[in-house]
Amino acid sequence: MPKGHTHDWCYNPSCFLTTWGAPLVWGDKTSSAWYRAKFAQKEIRTGLLVLVVGTYARFIRRFLSSAEVYFLPGKMVTYYILTDSPSFLDPPIELEPGRLLKVVPVAELPGWDRLFYRRMSLLADTIRNPVGEEVDYVFCADVDQEFVAPVEDEIFGDLVATLHPELYGMPRNAFPYETEEASSACVEEDEGDYYYTSEFYGGLVSEVYKLARACSFLILQDQANGVAARGLEESYLNRYLIDHRPSCVLSPEGWFLWDGNVRLMISSRRSGTDVELLPKNKRVLLVKPIQVWM
Repeated sequence: MPKGHTHDWCYNPSCFLTTWGAPLVWGDKTSSAWYRAKFAQKEIRTGLLVLVVGTYARFIRRFLSSAEVYFLPGKMVTYYILTDSPSFLDPPIELEPGRLLKVVPVAELPGWDRLFYRRMSLLADTIRNPVGEEVDYVFCADVDQEFVAPVEDEIFGDLVATLHPELYGMPRNAFPYETEEASSACVEEDEGDYYYTSEFYGGLVSEVYKLARACSFLILQDQANGVAARGLEESYLNRYLIDHRPSCVLSPEGWFLWDGNVRLMISSRRSGTDVELLPKNKRVLLVKPIQVWM
């Protein structure tokens, strides 16, 4: 299929490949079993990297508690918590054997605009050291969500992206790519295959480091020119993933606590069923706060 054309979405569970041949992994465990088997016997240490600043600190205990139950259960995992509020981790959360938690102190970032400009830079610095010396794979996640089903070896790949839940199955012209030509995140009309969420992505440490470093460079370049993409860091993430297509794409089903209507929307689009849904502004992540900065 030529780059940028609208997809003929495959609703058949046996359809596992993107248009460029990467595995498209569904949330149901039966259809992703073949992919999990590739990694089942490997001794892999995985990092889960989370930025927790300002009032987002109130989500960290729920996030970690759900990760202990569902994120790579029985596997070796290190949680890297970048935070300006380490006191929110007292008393310490009891971890399963083989699990570690490391706090990486960061300076307070008072305001969403400052967080936007620095987040990718903070992630890149942390991945370079200490993450890069300690784990094989690293995944970046937003803290204001939680895992609700087992996330297992199906997530492993060199560069892994997750389809955006609210844009799942939508045509290319519905994707909110950056269109301002002055922005480094600009996507032309003949570019783009999927629209990815910035709430969960990862892969090999070396690949995620390159992603975070490149996105940070583009963000700071635009800042110097007085430009900011409308989708903030998600716009730059999507620009990068157009130029460096992921080796594994996760569907938005089953793993995170999405609003019930988003789950219904995903299910209906996969099966081809027409379903009456709430208005678009009601279809949001259930755990997303409307306003967190005071």
